[in-house]
Amino acid sequence: MPRTVDLVRAVVAPLTRTSVFRSAAPVVLPRLERLLARLTGRRVQLSALLVPSLVLRTTGARSGVIRETELMYTPDGHGRAIVAGTSFARQRHPAWTYNLLAHPEAEILVRGRAMRVRALPVADVDRDEAWALIERQWPGYRGYERESGRVVRLFRLQPVR
Repeated sequence: MPRTVDLVRAVVAPLTRTSVFRSAAPVVLPRLERLLARLTGRRVQLSALLVPSLVLRTTGARSGVIRETELMYTPDGHGRAIVAGTSFARQRHPAWTYNLLAHPEAEILVRGRAMRVRALPVADVDRDEAWALIERQWPGYRGYERESGRVVRLFRLQPVR
């Protein structure tokens, strides 16, 4: 199975860097993720077929309303997850990053299991190392940062006991 996933990633990854994908994905993928979540009781995510994925539950920075976002994550090897606010190379940071900056206590769902986490912004001195881990999982992913014209916000999600 890992070889099949690697092969599919090798084919799909370059497509995700095209302007067509970056235009369509923000509209199409969330709808597909919501449909699959309803059908599977949140146990399966479309993105999780290729990369580790989670549902991030944050508290709205201004509204205080609980928001859910499906995200790829990268295990950091120390029991934490790294998430990147790439937003398909858009010029603006995704809303969930503002939410985490205002309210770092959050919850994640991984394969239907909930876990409380605290979001810690990745320090500037640790960014290259974090990006290297992310790109080992999804080659070329940092290209979103270059193409967006902004410094992508990276967070480590630390489990809270």
